[in-house]
Amino acid sequence: MNDQPRLLCFAGSARQDSLNKRLARLAASRARQYDADVSFLDLADYPMPLYHGDLEAREGLPEAARTLKGLFCDCDGFLIAAPEYNSSLTPLLKNTLDWISRREHPDEPRLSAYRGKVAALCAASGGATGGQRGLVALRMMLGNIGVHVLPQQLSVPHAAEAFDAQGELIDDQRSQILDTLIAEWIRVSRALRG
Repeated sequence: MNDQPRLLCFAGSARQDSLNKRLARLAASRARQYDADVSFLDLADYPMPLYHGDLEAREGLPEAARTLKGLFCDCDGFLIAAPEYNSSLTPLLKNTLDWISRREHPDEPRLSAYRGKVAALCAASGGATGGQRGLVALRMMLGNIGVHVLPQQLSVPHAAEAFDAQGELIDDQRSQILDTLIAEWIRVSRALRG
C-alpha cells in the first residue's frame, strides 16, 4: 500500500500578493521534500457566494464548493496559512469551510470532508503578533468539526519583510519551525491514514 499522504496547502486569502499565500506555497514546496503528494490550492480559483440556507435549499452546493469538498474528502490532511481579521479568521476562509461542511445527500455522513483529517496551522501578518489570535479561533472551529489539529503552529510577524526573493523565510528559527511543523503533519497524516 502506498503510504504517501495526500495533502492540501492553501491560504485563507484570495489576494494575489497575500503574505499567507506566500507562506502556503512555501509550505507546499517543503512538504514535497518529505515524499508527500501535495497540492497547493488558491481560493481565488473557487469563488462561491456567502453561505445562505435558502440558497442551498434552492440550488444545492455551488460548483466550487462541490469541487473543493471532493478534494478535501480525498485528502489525508491540509495546511492552512490563515490571515487574521479582527482577531479571528477571514470571511473567505470561514465561508469556504462552511460550504465544504454541508451534506450533498441526506445519507452522507456529517462533516465527511473533515472527520479524521490532520490540520497544520500557520499565519503570516504584517503586525507584531503574526496572526496568532486568528489561529485560536480557527483551531477551535476545526477541532469542533472532527479535525485533528496539530498542537504545533507557526506565526510569522512583520511578514512583509520575512521572505527573501525566492519566497523562503529569512529567519532561520522560523524556517526550522516550519520544517518541524510539516514533518509532524506528514507523520501524523501517514499514521492516521484509513
